Amino acid sequence: MPRAICPRALPRGQLHENKAFFTGKIDNPNLNAPVATTTDATGNTLVASFPNDIDEFPLPVTKELIDRGQERFNIYCIVCHGPTGNGDGMVVRRGFPKPPTYHDDRLRNAPVGHFFDVITNGWGKMNSYAYQVQPADRWAIAAYIRALQASQNPDQNFKMNPKTEANTAAPKTGETTTHGGQR
Repeated sequence: MPRAICPRALPRGQLHENKAFFTGKIDNPNLNAPVATTTDATGNTLVASFPNDIDEFPLPVTKELIDRGQERFNIYCIVCHGPTGNGDGMVVRRGFPKPPTYHDDRLRNAPVGHFFDVITNGWGKMNSYAYQVQPADRWAIAAYIRALQASQNPDQNFKMNPKTEANTAAPKTGETTTHGGQR
């Protein structure tokens, strides 16, 4: 007879203790700080404040990470956001609502945790990609978005490196990071 499995049980190695890596949020959130939003002329809901998003990458940003981000961006994001992040992707050219450009001041100054959170949970007209894109790949896409922003705004300084060694802790052995594989 098969053994019953507790519905709230986590598989070994899936505890996700590194909150910054798995959520893009700070460890001690200010629960009283609501996210301020506005709506633009095209009906997009825009985030105007980022109270609990981390502002430093929780892993080292390397050329390999940015290359992986470009690969994932070209699969999941380019159809709406376009090749340079201007919101002019192929589906937009065919009538789908235009997403905000990554190159406006609001998103150039947004913390990296915001991009991770939007990929994870969706925002406005964008659906969640949590099931399609693993956490390490979400960070890779966020790093590539920063590279796109730097390519269009070469005089601006972007935070690309993790703040402390504690933040660079990789997921524990056995935690899934990309394509169901082991890190």
